[in-house]
Amino acid sequence: MLMQTHEARLKALREELKRRGLAGFIIPISDEHMSEYVGDYAQRLAWLTGFGGSAGFAAVTLTHAAIFVDGRYTVQVREQVDGSLFEYRSIPGDRLGDWLAEVCEKGAKIAYDPWLHTWSWVEALEKIVEPAGIAMVPADSNPIDAVWADQPAPSDAVAIVHAEDLAGRSSADKRAAVADWLTDQGLDAVVIPALDSIAWLLNIRGTDVAHTPVALSYVIAHSDGRAELFIAPEKVTPELTQHLGNAVTIRARDEFAPALAGELKGKKVSVDPDFGVVGIAQALREGGAKFTFKQDPTILAKAIKNSAEVQGHRDAQARDGAAVSRFLRWLEVTAPAGGIDELAAAAKLEGFRREHGDLRDTSFDTISAASGHAALPHYKVDEDSNIPIPPGSIYLVDSGGQYPAGTTDITRTVWINSPDSAQPTAEMKDRFTRVLKGHIQIDRAVFPQGTCGGQIDVLARQYLWEGGVDYAHGTGHGVGSFLGVHEGPQRIAKPMGGQAGTAQELFAGMILSNEPGYYKPGEFGIRIENLVLTVEREIEGAEGRYLGFDCLTFVPIDRTLIDKSLLTPSEIDWLDTYHATVREIVAPQLEGDDLAWLEAQTAPL
Repeated sequence: MLMQTHEARLKALREELKRRGLAGFIIPISDEHMSEYVGDYAQRLAWLTGFGGSAGFAAVTLTHAAIFVDGRYTVQVREQVDGSLFEYRSIPGDRLGDWLAEVCEKGAKIAYDPWLHTWSWVEALEKIVEPAGIAMVPADSNPIDAVWADQPAPSDAVAIVHAEDLAGRSSADKRAAVADWLTDQGLDAVVIPALDSIAWLLNIRGTDVAHTPVALSYVIAHSDGRAELFIAPEKVTPELTQHLGNAVTIRARDEFAPALAGELKGKKVSVDPDFGVVGIAQALREGGAKFTFKQDPTILAKAIKNSAEVQGHRDAQARDGAAVSRFLRWLEVTAPAGGIDELAAAAKLEGFRREHGDLRDTSFDTISAASGHAALPHYKVDEDSNIPIPPGSIYLVDSGGQYPAGTTDITRTVWINSPDSAQPTAEMKDRFTRVLKGHIQIDRAVFPQGTCGGQIDVLARQYLWEGGVDYAHGTGHGVGSFLGVHEGPQRIAKPMGGQAGTAQELFAGMILSNEPGYYKPGEFGIRIENLVLTVEREIEGAEGRYLGFDCLTFVPIDRTLIDKSLLTPSEIDWLDTYHATVREIVAPQLEGDDLAWLEAQTAPL
């Protein structure tokens, strides 16, 4: 009999914990690969609590339960999770270890799934709870799975070969580079659990995870250039086998853990600390391998796009720009009459994308945000939260597409006209223009080789700071090539709080987002996002190498929200030049009213 309520599910979990002699269990949003987006089978937190956000975790003891989320989800968690069942806790202010020490008795055994947490996570938690007499223990199997009667099975979709003309490098060439790295490091093998790293290394893709075109699998790469791909047999096609060739051995996915424990004795093996879960480290240790934690050697190579990937991205962006432009014109014509809601707008935008290119998926859940919802940077619309888009208001849409040629991500904030001709307030125009000025500064930035993202973040914030305001998210993230829309290691953000990537040196070929914003809680939000390509800049008399950004995203920026008096002549010139390029790239793909709209939107300011 299926349990229909979260109360019943929580009760069933506690009964399972009692049966195992455990005092509690930790439930993250995670899979065995530490993926950003996880398959339906791994949505354990959503099943137990009802929370639909993309980051957070819960802790359940026999007498207490709490859900921990950051400030992005403060509103959402209260809408979706029953406060009578779970305490609301905010991170990083509230620490899991402190909560466990508060609610657990001395001698309590708190379990975690060793395939869903990293070694460093467990070590950090143990340091907090051990003085309170609490033991963290790896579970033999996940207790959620034991009580989730209708848990979906992992996807059985076949893995797909990614064409070499889009990849720009053969898998053999990439594996040879990894082998050279292993030799240089004095290592025999590297374990690669990150799904996008596997996809990049072997030039394969898949449909196992929403928004990210990857196939559930593991790889062990060896210093002689060989590799072993551990993947469910039903996912393997003759095309895949032929593509991988003799140097890649295809093995069943369930052979992975036994291979770690039984075939690498005495070998020097590395695993990435951010993706190598406890289960991998335990198996290597039990099997007698000499393992060490080092960054996955594919990560930096994957982030630096080659010429084929760059051209593919430009092609995907051009098609995407036409789709988003058509959507914005449709919105401008349709929304002032009322009757359009957030879900309908998101669906319409996806429809335009499907008409304009070989769209395989959205690259993340579209943020279709009206009124106060636009003030939630990571808002996710669903049937419960969906509201009409009011005429005479700001609407924010952050969206992207996955195309075989590239991955897109764009945010536009627009003013929705009204029958009574209501105009944006002076405050709205001031904030929008300050965001635009910061966006321009990032786009025009020139910096010496060796600069990291944390060093240029201030360029985007300076005009907001002058107005006494700021935004609480990063300014830019890396973007993959028909892979993850949020790809490391590079990042543009404040260099504080241990944020990964802010100290990563920027290299030519890296793609990042440029997305400063402003959010007034309960009223409106503003964000302007384009993707940019890091390129070399030729400067006469330069002492050393210098870099800058080439813009990749071309869609009109709303003129209604601009306070022209706040822009300098050079900023106005930037906007006019940008819009001229939008017209050059997008206009040939449009006709009729769509073309006329684009020409009006891209006229000189």
